[in-house]
Amino acid sequence: MVTAATRQNTGTRQGGSIMIDVEKVRRDTPACERVTHLNNAGAALAPQPVVDALTGHIELEATIGGYEAAERAAASVERFYPAVAELIGARPDEIAYVENATRAWDLAFFAIPFRRGDRILTTTSEYASNGIAFRQVAQRHGVRVDVVPDDEHGQISVDALAVELERGDVRLVAVNHVPTHNGLVNPAADIGRLCRAAGVLFLLDACQSVGQLAVDVAEVQCDMLSATGRKFLRGPRGTGFLYVRRDVVSDLEPPMLDLVSATWTSPDTYEIRSDARRFENFERNMAGQIALGVAADYASALGIEVIEQRVTRLAADLRERLTATPGVAVRDRGAQRCGIVAFTVDGSEPEQVRDMLRGRGINVSVTHGSELYDRNALPRAVRASVHYYNTENELDRLVNALAP
Repeated sequence: MVTAATRQNTGTRQGGSIMIDVEKVRRDTPACERVTHLNNAGAALAPQPVVDALTGHIELEATIGGYEAAERAAASVERFYPAVAELIGARPDEIAYVENATRAWDLAFFAIPFRRGDRILTTTSEYASNGIAFRQVAQRHGVRVDVVPDDEHGQISVDALAVELERGDVRLVAVNHVPTHNGLVNPAADIGRLCRAAGVLFLLDACQSVGQLAVDVAEVQCDMLSATGRKFLRGPRGTGFLYVRRDVVSDLEPPMLDLVSATWTSPDTYEIRSDARRFENFERNMAGQIALGVAADYASALGIEVIEQRVTRLAADLRERLTATPGVAVRDRGAQRCGIVAFTVDGSEPEQVRDMLRGRGINVSVTHGSELYDRNALPRAVRASVHYYNTENELDRLVNALAP
């Protein structure tokens, strides 16, 4: 297992700066020898320590039994909480293990005590699952959903958000940190500052940012944050987590409770846990939880700031190379951009481009814009998403495959 104690051994020093040892992390990722994986915003390649943690616990369950394996691996299961907390600047009791980012977001959102007349503020680039949840609450409770317009860079307008907060009746600001279909990074810290000053809850969907960007919940000042394991964090599929700030957790009652999230105190009463684990339930993928903790430790050992620097530099290089390629148009927006690069190719549907590249051993995906909220969104584009284990040679492979 990679832990904080081994952090000093995971990088190389060059010019006074700590650099990622790309050759080492690629050795930790055997699939790098077989495929050029530029679909990290979909599901990244897991490093060997994560794979070993996942398969090792499954094998232990098969050998001695599921309950017995959980007891034997109790320390590894528990390590998940401080590992994730360290990664995002939280406390271990503010972290809950959840099976995916959408469910983590749902648990937080549906725990908010909405009342008729409340307003939800969101962004034009909101994820479809979140938008559907907004409509559910609007229909159930008479809540109004208002979309804050973009600024000149295509990200949420902080000035417009300030105006909406001053209008009042806002119960929640729910924003994605990085939209699924675009390389922009919404100004989460500016949003958090305004929400904290207004006394309004702030739910940050960090599904596409945790693992590729330095996310510090104290700096961002979000009250709740949802994230997945399978994307840039390089954990297993079917894993995720929810952060809930200690000061607000008691105001949020999860929509579903069980004997882990609450205690049945008498035939007619129960008491909900006082920490973020009120959002958990008894049955979960223990192997996944252990492996996600290892993935968080692996990222922390490399240094999340160093990861962000490499990812954003690789993505900027890719945008530059694609822009110089005839017939290719980069479609990213935002003043700050991340490791997601969206582009189109003249005369080809995105699905055709994806399939052609996959046939050449290059993984990308097709993304769909949030055109229901954003009338200017591109309906479909090719999405290439880099990670720190990718190389400049792999960028060349992609660009050369697109060249006319």
